Amino acid sequence: MSPIRLALLVCDKPIPVVVSNHGAYPEIFHDFLAATFPGKTASDPSQPGFVLDCYDVVHEQAYPADDAVLDGILITGSAASAYENVEWINKLTAYVASVINNKPEVKIIGSCFGHQIVSIAMGAECVPNGGRWEVGITEVQLTDLGRKLLGQDIVNIQQMHRDHVPSIPESFHLLGSTAVTKNQGMVRFDPSTGASPSQFSLDDIQVLTVQGHPEYTTDIVKLLVQARSATGVLDKPTADDFFKREGWKDEGRGVIAKLIWEILGVQSK
Repeated sequence: MSPIRLALLVCDKPIPVVVSNHGAYPEIFHDFLAATFPGKTASDPSQPGFVLDCYDVVHEQAYPADDAVLDGILITGSAASAYENVEWINKLTAYVASVINNKPEVKIIGSCFGHQIVSIAMGAECVPNGGRWEVGITEVQLTDLGRKLLGQDIVNIQQMHRDHVPSIPESFHLLGSTAVTKNQGMVRFDPSTGASPSQFSLDDIQVLTVQGHPEYTTDIVKLLVQARSATGVLDKPTADDFFKREGWKDEGRGVIAKLIWEILGVQSK
């Protein structure tokens, strides 16, 4: 089996304290993928693993070549707002729409800002959420489809956002919600398969997005909370609430990562 070939569209650089402790998004995502690759163990070095090629879509506006052979494209988070009318965001949105519409064999995985970009690319909107933050480990109530995919009723995921997607793009299906954010995740089935929420295989899923950050660890979010509360970006009640939930179970590297790899065609042993 050849390595899974992935492209990471890098939409930002984390704050310096995160970079110094955990790296920038290329390192954060590589660590996430390496830690969760199914069957990857020290006793099995023959595992083919994955190749992660990174593209700076902000400053370099770089993208995979049109003829690049890819199994999947991942879209990172960003401090930018997905609805900003700026060149790099407009170009990113158009690129994502083109891949979804014209290359159904390439899986798209988006987290937070990536989730929002996919939504805009497919005709929905992203808007400010009335100043309300979701920060840290958050319980997401799953839909019937979400329960089928993740095998449980609720999933815990790291969050760091105050923009949200208030609706579901046409041809997408909702996976879960919170009281603050209706669209906490969604999937799109490759239209050519005829799949539906009642009858599908994992290979039929073309796009998976989540409003949270499965790639974040608690320490990454803690560093963000400390920095943003110190500057007043995060209010004290929001920061205090994060610390109350700091020790909750984080399933980003559990059932969510497992689903991501399954959609990419890598099954757990």
